[in-house]
Amino acid sequence: MALQKHDADFRILSAAELDAWRAIPPAVASDCMNRTQVMIARIKPISTGMTLCGQARTAVVMVGDCGPICVQIEQARPGEIVVVDAGGVEDVAVWGGMMAEAAVYRRIGGAVVDGAVRDVADMRKAGLRMFCRAFVPRGPHHGFGGVVDGSVSVGGVPISSGDIILGDDDGVVVVPLADADRILKAAQQHVVKEKDWIDGLRRGEPLPDVYGTSH
Repeated sequence: MALQKHDADFRILSAAELDAWRAIPPAVASDCMNRTQVMIARIKPISTGMTLCGQARTAVVMVGDCGPICVQIEQARPGEIVVVDAGGVEDVAVWGGMMAEAAVYRRIGGAVVDGAVRDVADMRKAGLRMFCRAFVPRGPHHGFGGVVDGSVSVGGVPISSGDIILGDDDGVVVVPLADADRILKAAQQHVVKEKDWIDGLRRGEPLPDVYGTSH
């Protein structure tokens, strides 16, 4: 397999930092990045109620190949999110049930695949937090090649290993690690502001007044 492996030399967030990010909805994080860093709408969780929060470990695969993903599953740390640039191909799966079992055993925090997966019922049973573009029965080959821990584009968003991945029923947002401290502070303030808005609405305040758009 013509596999390129890059050094994954990034700052590992503390447990306390990750706990703080878990309180931030993806939509709020995007609001604090000027509505950017949002993956395309097609990429959604395989079950409602699934969430993602962890640092990315990236992989790029050639069409219909799962080899680089298997390598990344083995080397990613517990809690990290395997993020796969599969070229948006929807008619060949690059992740299936055996890979899901391996990922759960290794306590991977979840996965995002810009492409197709299969054995979705098995993934749900195993408890893998999978976000993807499509499901299809056709499975992958092994060994065409790809890149592990390089820069990728997944769902239209540039990602490097170490970036923060947030996901819920709305979809997936990526926070660049270099901006994480600034965005987290802004997002925490935004969460408080939204709570104040909700409190106002529940007291009967008009929505234009709450939003500050009344004339």
